[in-house]
Amino acid sequence: MGKVILTGDRPTGKLHVGHYVGSVRPRVELQNSGEYEKIFIMIADAQALTDNADNPEKVRQNVVEVALDYMACGLDPAKSTLFIQSQVPQLCELSFYYMNLVTVSRLQRNPTVKAEIKMRNFETSIPVGFFTYPISQAADITAFKATTVPVGEDQLPMIEQTREIVHKFNSIYGETLVEPQELLSKNQACMRLPGIDGKAKMSKSLGNCIYLSEEADDIKKKVMSMFTDPNHLRVEDPGSLEGNTVFTYLDAFCKDGHFEEYLPEYANLDELKAHYQRGGLGDVKVKKFLNNVLQEALEPIRNRRKELQKDIPYVYEVLKKGSEKAEEVAAKTLDEVRSSMKINYFADTELIRQQAEKFK
Repeated sequence: MGKVILTGDRPTGKLHVGHYVGSVRPRVELQNSGEYEKIFIMIADAQALTDNADNPEKVRQNVVEVALDYMACGLDPAKSTLFIQSQVPQLCELSFYYMNLVTVSRLQRNPTVKAEIKMRNFETSIPVGFFTYPISQAADITAFKATTVPVGEDQLPMIEQTREIVHKFNSIYGETLVEPQELLSKNQACMRLPGIDGKAKMSKSLGNCIYLSEEADDIKKKVMSMFTDPNHLRVEDPGSLEGNTVFTYLDAFCKDGHFEEYLPEYANLDELKAHYQRGGLGDVKVKKFLNNVLQEALEPIRNRRKELQKDIPYVYEVLKKGSEKAEEVAAKTLDEVRSSMKINYFADTELIRQQAEKFK
């Protein structure tokens, strides 16, 4: 069996540059590497509803927004299966069976779940669907027999919980499910890109995102307003790189070739950083350079997205065909799970024969 990837995003808004460097760009690279037999990219609308149940229209509208961003960034329906989670009903059934293998106390100890509950101020009003998110994720991963799951460090507890479920299922019912391995980004700057205000999380509600679909002028305004070193008051002052959002973004996006094009007095990013740290380099100059770098990266994405927007029925057709393909694969896994659990009553002709003999 070849290597299989399962990954995706919740459709709660358009994708921003944090999504791009942290997950979408690496997915395109993995897709084009030729190392993986199958790649499943999921728009996790059902998971998005676990904390947006009172606003289904928000999720509904953003499904196509995420699909447009995916395809504009280079995720190719001919190479990757793009699908909508809720359109694969087998995932719900698998989740239900896995719930019997996980205790409430184990879910409560999951660091990712604890952090997400705190961030959303759920306290004692935690929706059950949200609380059991790690089980749903295990169903998503195992349904497609994913060997590899690209994640950030904050999602590692989720993958560990999936492995626990796989191990327990296989130990009780026999070898059926595939145990996945995580795949972390090699570029540390891409693990979690901060908001333009320097806050750790990029969020639509905080207004600190740069979206992949934004126009050039809007991107420039946001870059020029970026948080840098608050103690770097004059050009001649030494500057700090730690917590400096501009340099974090340069770590994520900048290549040596950008200097020849936009800032030829420096050979590479290390030289730029050294000059900033010793003093004599102003924030405005660095921001202008970052703007050029970002514009070069985002302009082709924006243009491809505008072309795709001209034929929305095509985008939905891609998602429909992808969902049908995903359902076919998940259904096969579910059949194997049912067989292992001895609940495949109508498909088990030997069971029927034995019962018939028993009552003669």
